[in-house]
Amino acid sequence: MKKAVILLAVFTTFYCVKAQTNEDKKMDSFITELMKKMTIEEKIGQLNFPGGGDVVTGQAKNSNIADKVRKGNVGAILNLKGVGKIKEIQKVAVEESRLKIPLFFGLDVIHGYETGFPIPLGLAATWNIKGIEQSARIAATEVSADGINLTFSPMVDITRDARWGRVSEGSGEDPFLGGEIAKALVRGYQGDNTFKKNTEIIATVKHFALYGASESGLDYNTVDMSHQRMFNEYMYPYKAAVDAGVGSVMASFNDVDGVPATANKWLLTDVLRKKWGFKGFTMSDYTGVMEMVNHGIGNLQTVSARALKAGLDLDMIGESYLATLKKSFDEGKITEADIDKSCRYILEAKYKLGLFTNPYKYIDTKRPAKEIYTKENRDFARKIASESFVLLKNENILPLKKQGTIAVVGPLANTRSNMPGTWSVSVDLTKPATLVEGIQSVAGKNVKVLYAKGSHLTADAELEKRVTMFERGLGRENEKRTDEQMIQEALDVASKSDVIVAALGESSEYSGESSSRTDLNIPDVQQKLLAELLKTGKPVVLLVFDGRPLSLSWEKKNVPAILNVWFGGSEAAPAIADVLFGDVNPSGKLPMTFPQNVGQVPIYYNHKNTGRPLPEGHWFEKFRTNYIDVSNEPLYPFGYGLSYTNFEYGDITLSKNSIQENESLTASINVTNKGSREGQEVVQLYLRDVEGSITRPVKELKGFEKITLKPGETKTVTFKITPELLKFYNSDLDFVAEPGDFDIMIGTNSQEVKKSSFSLK
Repeated sequence: MKKAVILLAVFTTFYCVKAQTNEDKKMDSFITELMKKMTIEEKIGQLNFPGGGDVVTGQAKNSNIADKVRKGNVGAILNLKGVGKIKEIQKVAVEESRLKIPLFFGLDVIHGYETGFPIPLGLAATWNIKGIEQSARIAATEVSADGINLTFSPMVDITRDARWGRVSEGSGEDPFLGGEIAKALVRGYQGDNTFKKNTEIIATVKHFALYGASESGLDYNTVDMSHQRMFNEYMYPYKAAVDAGVGSVMASFNDVDGVPATANKWLLTDVLRKKWGFKGFTMSDYTGVMEMVNHGIGNLQTVSARALKAGLDLDMIGESYLATLKKSFDEGKITEADIDKSCRYILEAKYKLGLFTNPYKYIDTKRPAKEIYTKENRDFARKIASESFVLLKNENILPLKKQGTIAVVGPLANTRSNMPGTWSVSVDLTKPATLVEGIQSVAGKNVKVLYAKGSHLTADAELEKRVTMFERGLGRENEKRTDEQMIQEALDVASKSDVIVAALGESSEYSGESSSRTDLNIPDVQQKLLAELLKTGKPVVLLVFDGRPLSLSWEKKNVPAILNVWFGGSEAAPAIADVLFGDVNPSGKLPMTFPQNVGQVPIYYNHKNTGRPLPEGHWFEKFRTNYIDVSNEPLYPFGYGLSYTNFEYGDITLSKNSIQENESLTASINVTNKGSREGQEVVQLYLRDVEGSITRPVKELKGFEKITLKPGETKTVTFKITPELLKFYNSDLDFVAEPGDFDIMIGTNSQEVKKSSFSLK
C-alpha cells in the first residue's frame, strides 16, 4: 500500500510538472514568434509605462499616449481610471497598432480601491492574516471591475524610523510579520497565480530594496548597510512575496552599495533572479530611471542603458527607455538580447493574464455597478478597521455607555476626506462618514453628540497646507476665529457633556510619501487644546489619528484613555464608534515600537546587545549603553495592545528540551480570559539564539496566533519549532541553523513574555 501511494505521488508530480512545462512551452513559442515580427522600436515600446493622468501620484505627466499606442511605443498605462476609458485605449492597441499587442493597466491600489481599508500599518496592527488577505481580494475584485489589472502593492519595506512618512504604507519593523503579510497580500491580489479569473490581478512587491532604512527618515535617501544585515533584517519580506509568486517587483529610489536600486545588477539580477528565482517582470518607481541622473551616475542615455542591462524591464512615467535605448543600441552600448530579455518578461505577463486570448478580459461595463463599493465590501472594511485600532491606555473610561451627552472635539472630528488615510487615491472623499456622524449613528437616539473643532491642525499655516493637500483640507482658509476662541468653544461644549472624545493627531497626508517629520509629537495647538480639556475634570478619551508611531509621553501620563486609530479607511468613523461603545472589543497590536521621544529613533524590539548592556530593571548606569536623560525603554513596545478584558498566560510547556537538525518540538501555553467580555488576543512567539557565530538579536518574532476567548475560557496555543525557524545568514551569507542554546518567549507583546529554553544539538 505504501509503495502504491509513493508511485501515485510520483506520477501526480510528474504529470503536473509536465503540464506546466507544456504550458510554458506554448507560451514561449507564442512569444518567440511574436517577437520575430517586432522591430527594435516596438520591443522598446513594450518597456514604456506612461501615465494616463486621471490620478495624481507624482509630478511628471505624459502626453499623446494614444498616438504612441498606435505606433507600438507603449507597453502599459498608469493611472487611467474607469472601465470606459480603459476600453477605449485598449481598442487603439489591439485594433489600430501594427502588431495588435494588448496593454495592461496599473494603479496604486494600496489599501483598497473605492472601498478603502485601513492604511497598511493599520492592517498590520490587526495581526489578522486571513483578514488582510481578504482586504486584498476585495481590492482586486473592485479594481479589476474597473479594467485595471496591475497594482503596486504590497509595500514590504522594513522600517525602524518613524520619521519616515512611508511607514504608513508598510507593515512595520518586523521581518517575520512583514513576510506573513506580504504572502497574504499576494494571495489576495493574485489568487492561485493562474489568473484564470478576471478578478485576479498582478501584484507588485516594493520597494526593492531597503527603502525603509533611508538615512534620517528622509524619502528617496541613501541606504548603507552590510549584506549580512540586509539579509537577516530587511530582505525576508521581499523574498516571501517572491516565493508566493508575486508577478512584479518595483525597484526602490534609494541606492544600495552606492548604486541606485533602479540600475543595481546585484539586486535585480544576482539576488532577485539568480538567487531567488523570480520569473516575473521588474519596473522602476515613478520616474526612477531618469532620477539616476541626479544621483550622479551618468546622463539620461547612460543611466537608461545601465538600468536595462542591470535587469530593469519597465520604465515608469519617465520615458527614458523610449528616448534613449534605440540610440544606445545603434551605438553598440546595449544589445538586442538585452532588449529582448526585458520585452519577453512583459509579453509573458500579458500572456499569463490572458490578454492575448481576450484583450478585453478585464473590461466589462456591467461589473462596476455590481462589484465596486458594495455594502458587503463596506461591511468588511468596517470590521477589519475595528480590529486595527490599538488600545494604548484605559483607566476604566472605555467602553462608553450609550447614554448622556458626548463632546467630540478636535480638528479631525468633523472631516470626511481625512478618514481613509494616505494613498487612498480612488476613494470618493465625499462618502466617508465623519467621526461625529459615526459616533452618533452607533450611539443611537439616547445619546446627544456635540461638536467643536477646538483648534487648527497646527499653528503653522504653511505646514498645514503641506499636510492637507489632495483635497483633504480642514477648512483653515475659511476659519475666522482666533485660537483662543476655538478653544473656548470646545470648553463650552465640554461643559455640557458627560465625556469628551478628543480627535487629535495627524491629517492623512501628514504621513505617507514625501511626508518625513523631525517632530513626532501631536502638533502644538492640539496639545494645548488637550491640556485645556483635561483641566475640565471631565473624562477624556484621546483618539490618536496617525500614520506612524508618535511620541505620546505626556499623553500617556495625563490622559486616562488612549485609542490609536491610525486611518481606518472609508468606514473608519463607524468602526471607531464600534470600539468606543464596546460593540467591538479592541484587539489591535502595535506593528512598530512607539518611542518616548524622537531622540530614541530608530527604536525597535529586535535589536542586538552591546558589550555593555544596561542590566535588566535598571534605568541608568555610567559606562553602559543608555541615555542620560531618558530610559532605554519604549513608550509602547512592539506587539503591545490592550483589551476590554484581561488575558492571563500560564507557563510554557515544551514537548522536549532539545532537538536534532531533522527534528522539531512543540511549545504550548495556556491563555485564559479572566475578564467579563469576549475578546481576541494575539499570542506571540519570540526566539533568541543565545550564542551564535555572529551577534544575534535579543529576540525575534517567529510565530503568532490570534485567538478568541469567551469570559473564563482557556485555550492552549501550540507552536511548532523547527530548525528552519532557527536559521539566519552567517558571515558568509550561508543560511544556517547553528547548534546551541535558544531562549523561547511567549506572551502578549514583545516585553511581557513567559520564558523557557531548549537546545539544538
